[in-house]
Amino acid sequence: MIKEVLLPDLGEGIEGAEVSEVSVSIGAKVQEDDTILVLESDKASMEIPAEIAGVVEEILVNTGDEVSTGQLLIKIREIEGKSSPSIKEPTKVEEKKLDIPEKAPIKTLEEPELFKSDTKSKGIFASPGVRRLSRELEINLSVIKGTGAKSRITKEDLHSFIKRQMLMSSGGKQQPIKKEVDFSQWGEIEALKLTRINKITGQRLQQAWQEIPHVTQYDKADITDVDVLRKNLKEEGLKKNIKVTFLPFLMIAVAKVLKEMPKFNSSLSHTNEDLILKHYINIGVAVDTPSGLTVPCIKEVDKKNVFELSEELMDISTRAREKKLKPEELKGSTFTISSLGGIGGTSFSPIVNPPEVAIMGVSKSEWSQVYDKKNDRFNTKYIMPFSVSYDHRVIDGAAAAAFTTRVGLVLSQIENFS
Repeated sequence: MIKEVLLPDLGEGIEGAEVSEVSVSIGAKVQEDDTILVLESDKASMEIPAEIAGVVEEILVNTGDEVSTGQLLIKIREIEGKSSPSIKEPTKVEEKKLDIPEKAPIKTLEEPELFKSDTKSKGIFASPGVRRLSRELEINLSVIKGTGAKSRITKEDLHSFIKRQMLMSSGGKQQPIKKEVDFSQWGEIEALKLTRINKITGQRLQQAWQEIPHVTQYDKADITDVDVLRKNLKEEGLKKNIKVTFLPFLMIAVAKVLKEMPKFNSSLSHTNEDLILKHYINIGVAVDTPSGLTVPCIKEVDKKNVFELSEELMDISTRAREKKLKPEELKGSTFTISSLGGIGGTSFSPIVNPPEVAIMGVSKSEWSQVYDKKNDRFNTKYIMPFSVSYDHRVIDGAAAAAFTTRVGLVLSQIENFS
């Protein structure tokens, strides 16, 4: 039996990945769970394992290729008696061609030379999917600057080109093309190539900023008592080899308020006409890695205690930095927390992570003198500054202020973490 290895679903918002390493060759014997490919998406690198023991029959991708969900990667001939009975043969994904009218409006633009298909020109590197779409839309790939390996034209490059042309044809403003500047004329320089994660994360953040009407609510929380609790639990955690930081307390507080204010735990439908309220709470946690920002997802936060969240955060943060996250660990977040408390700063405005509608940014806590009006005196308190950026199409200012106020109150009461 021939086992077809298809690219799995890599997570929300991830349409494909780049082949960074082909770990096997045709004719090579592999065991179940042996690594056969290494892929790099915009969020992480991941290893694709063999699901059966067998011999590599055919390799349909090369290093540097852009691959999409459901694409056939490798064929493995099963070794008799070695397959795992629990693994089901995946259904081969059929590619659906776009239903493009013979006389598409895009052909009537004023720059027809851009839309003359020339996908077989020498020196143009692009995947079969990109070439097929360019032929269907009669787009000349030679006018598109590729951002992939060896200037390969990626799906994102083609989509960006199409969006720019549509924007121009509708009278919108096109993003200006940067003029090349020779910075070396003023002194010594060094050019550092952006990682794939850097580039695609940047593109998505820019898109999110342009498409979502952002508003940021700033607030502060008195975490004096909770910090004492954290230090006590930290000592207990050391005996279990668990590092207890403040983040699990913040996650528990946020989860509690998300239950009370479900709009912050929602998403707009693809038509922007319905609001999808989610009856589960999965929190994305921004992790700074050598390759760029990654946001793994902690599932069912509202059902876990401080030690359980601490242990999970230790594991997932380490594997994020080592590019060992699994695709499912990047899916399904309903709210995101970006904490810079361990670095510094007084406040910042995080960008909403679509399809979520809100994100929290946490800055460095500090000891401050806080006036107690009831007793007419100043008390020394440990104060955490934080902010919540939100999609103004879903959340209004009054709700945002109520949300941050409630989070601050929950954080000030240690009984919420017992």
